[in-house]
Amino acid sequence: MTHYLTDAAVKPLSILDLVAMKKAGEKITCLTAYDASFSSMLDKAGIDAILVGDSLGMVVQGHDSTLPVSLTDMVYHTACVARGRRRSLLIADLPFMSCATTEHAARNAARLIQEGGAQVVKLEGARPEIVEFLSNQGIAVCGHLGLLPQSINQLGRYRVQGREHADAEKIIEQARQLEQAGAVVLVLECIPARLAAEITRSLHIPVIGIGAGVDCDGQVLVLYDMLDIGMGKRPVFSKNFLRAAGGSIDAAVEQYVTEVRQSLFPTEEHGF
Repeated sequence: MTHYLTDAAVKPLSILDLVAMKKAGEKITCLTAYDASFSSMLDKAGIDAILVGDSLGMVVQGHDSTLPVSLTDMVYHTACVARGRRRSLLIADLPFMSCATTEHAARNAARLIQEGGAQVVKLEGARPEIVEFLSNQGIAVCGHLGLLPQSINQLGRYRVQGREHADAEKIIEQARQLEQAGAVVLVLECIPARLAAEITRSLHIPVIGIGAGVDCDGQVLVLYDMLDIGMGKRPVFSKNFLRAAGGSIDAAVEQYVTEVRQSLFPTEEHGF
């Protein structure tokens, strides 16, 4: 079954479309992209949202973390992706230390939107004061809780968050604060599936999971992970869709779309 869209079927998506999908119980599909060619392919395959993640620092630039990624890098790659997509909602990461103050965050978010073409900017961590400030300037903000790759030096290693009751309650409260501050969508990374399901049910905004179980409103994976072409070991929460699809990248993306929409991915083996 193909998901490729005809020109007549192309309608640019907005955050309102993702909210409507949540209300209707329709799963949201999201993948990362860093260039125009992959962006165009994902867009034509029916991916609902494309995330230009600072994960590019690891899968494109070859760093061992996302920390070296600059705002200039993010603007450049976001602009490349913007040229390739026609339908998918475009989300772009604010990189490490680009949100030190509200004014700093606003200036950098403006660059991602004006120069990069992003529709939504994503920031890591519980920063409701920054989310509120950006929202008041008319900027659509995506929150990100759970595992925070930009905090790797503080965390010590990449590991599941929210296993302990107190930590889980903290993440639940942070999610509510971000929604109240004006976040339009939330990413949950590497948290127990039960916790992610509770947060998803309690929020009105769409919740997109990565290593957070099947009950989120949608799923996102790093493109290079789901194609198993990255430099490092593929994360346990990802899946080699390229192998499952017989070696075709187009078919791999189509299969990802199908499995997410039918709640066939992720399974318990891809979660915590």
